[in-house]
Amino acid sequence: MGKKALIIGDVRTGKTKLTRELLEEAVKLGFSRMITVIDMAPETEVVEGGSIGGRLSVSTRAYKEVRYLSPPMVETPRLKASSAEELLSIVQLNAERIRPLLEECLASPSPILFVNDVSIYLQSGQVDLILRAAELAETFIANGYYGEYLSEDRGTGVSKRERDLMELLASQMDIVIRLPRAENIYMGRLVLEGERGAGRKPG
Repeated sequence: MGKKALIIGDVRTGKTKLTRELLEEAVKLGFSRMITVIDMAPETEVVEGGSIGGRLSVSTRAYKEVRYLSPPMVETPRLKASSAEELLSIVQLNAERIRPLLEECLASPSPILFVNDVSIYLQSGQVDLILRAAELAETFIANGYYGEYLSEDRGTGVSKRERDLMELLASQMDIVIRLPRAENIYMGRLVLEGERGAGRKPG
């Protein structure tokens, strides 16, 4: 507690699972009334035989014990779009749907803030809102995509923007946890990027 932490990794590395476990532990310890969750994740999609994405409200009952904020719809731009124009339209719509939740959180901050799938907002949204929300919280725990699986963005530059802003966010964290792909996991180890460092990029 009392730290700013970012959990990053490619798809199917367990980012949401780890976030869920931390949320459940915080609720179990009696911090429910101090917690806000902003769930930016789209609904789970099955791609190439595996699931991608997923909201905390589907995987845990702990969300019922806290202030839980989630837009009615978030889409997966790089999986859904059939053109560059459609992709850009989806990322803008996602940001517009999520922004009011961040503004609500900023207007009435909680000591503990969880953010699920922050990277999807960073594809088009203002990073300053995320940084301000993190600063206002005594404890900040977020997860987001940082990998190669979804790098194809039809030449829009969305993937580079997302990656650059995830690196900026990581540079402001006390702790960055990078989860390896399943084929790179050895005895369940997590890769800890360590303490805050100016300009430090994730692995």
